[in-house]
Amino acid sequence: MLPLQFGIPGGPELLIVLLLFVLSLVVPFVLAYYIYTDAERRGEENGALWAVVAGLAAIVATPVGGLLVLLVYVLQRD
Repeated sequence: MLPLQFGIPGGPELLIVLLLFVLSLVVPFVLAYYIYTDAERRGEENGALWAVVAGLAAIVATPVGGLLVLLVYVLQRD
């Protein structure tokens, strides 16, 4: 059985950084997809705009920014 780091110095740390990097790419798309589908289902005109804003906020301001946009979207919808 191979060790976790496969003989690479800093292997576990690199795996953690890679996991965080992948999550920082996945969260914006998941938020944008959820907001867009919810807005389309409710018949909102600006569904694509909300999705783009949530995705960009999650990329630029970390996933916390995207979650804040999601909170504002949920509070403002009918």
